[in-house]
Amino acid sequence: MNRAFTLHDMIVAGVALAAGLAAGLVLRVALRWLGKHALRTRWSGDDIIVDALRTVVPWAAVTAGLAAAAAALPLTEAVGHTVNRTLTVLLILVVTLTAARVITRLVKTLAQSRSGVAGSATIFANITRIVVLAMGFLVVLQTLGISIAPLLTALGVGGLAVALALQDTLANLFAGVHILASKTVQPGDYIRLSSGEEGYVVDVNWRNTVVRQLSNNLVIISNRQLADTNMTNFSRPEQKLTILVQVGVGYDSDLEHVERVTTEVVESVMTDINGGDPEHEPAVRFHTFGDSRISFTVILGVGEFSDQYRIKHEFIKRLHQRYRAEGIRIPSPARTVALQKPEEIAIPHPRGVADPVA
Repeated sequence: MNRAFTLHDMIVAGVALAAGLAAGLVLRVALRWLGKHALRTRWSGDDIIVDALRTVVPWAAVTAGLAAAAAALPLTEAVGHTVNRTLTVLLILVVTLTAARVITRLVKTLAQSRSGVAGSATIFANITRIVVLAMGFLVVLQTLGISIAPLLTALGVGGLAVALALQDTLANLFAGVHILASKTVQPGDYIRLSSGEEGYVVDVNWRNTVVRQLSNNLVIISNRQLADTNMTNFSRPEQKLTILVQVGVGYDSDLEHVERVTTEVVESVMTDINGGDPEHEPAVRFHTFGDSRISFTVILGVGEFSDQYRIKHEFIKRLHQRYRAEGIRIPSPARTVALQKPEEIAIPHPRGVADPVA
């Protein structure tokens, strides 16, 4: 020490520490009030930022109070340097953890806004968290005076060995990154694989892609298998799609009348039923003279894949009711079967054999 502690030094240090604690408390209360107002906005990013500030700013105020208190005390140069370095490391750790949490939540929010309500791409969130924490760890080492060059060299050599040992894991990791980066599949999309599995993509993590079927079961597919297989994405390039319903009417029907009535039913379903596409233009296309009916296809528009079942259900009910009211007949397949009595069946005789003489 340069000189002995005095009462004045203790009072100044105590006041500085108390001021830092009081500033941290006031700032936390103020940011809590600001967070309530941020909840009223549509953008969720401000909620994340305010929540991060509620963690960083009070700790920064307390750290500043500790630094001011340490500066007011008659510490030796070595002790003061150690105290300042410790406080700096503490602040770096708080900032790093908060930054990792904030950036991760922002990445998840961005993925949800791009992919729908059900979107969740943890692979990007996990990679982002690891990168931020690693950078913060390196900064802490550099602050403590530890050279990070040998560490980076060792990590490079060791990384090669780890890459050789974890080829399958890394293949799935990069396949997942490629899938999301190329926007071939995004969380919230409805896909169908060539092997038959289908459902909504719930999550793409570092190893697997999770698909939720309409029966609410989960199908786990490795990212590499998903990248290599043929599939149909019913949500790309847009979620809206068209479905086909096959209908048939009798040969005695007025086809102009049938087309007009069917179009009116399509328009009512598209407008009234949740999941229909009000902007869809109704289409009726006659295509086949069948055995007992004239067949045609009705083209319906739906908002997304799972809506087709509800729309088709309501359309068939309404069309059947309207056809009955309009007198339009939907014939059922008919077959004519001719029966003969046994005595009327002629039995041919073998060639060259005469009838027996009575």
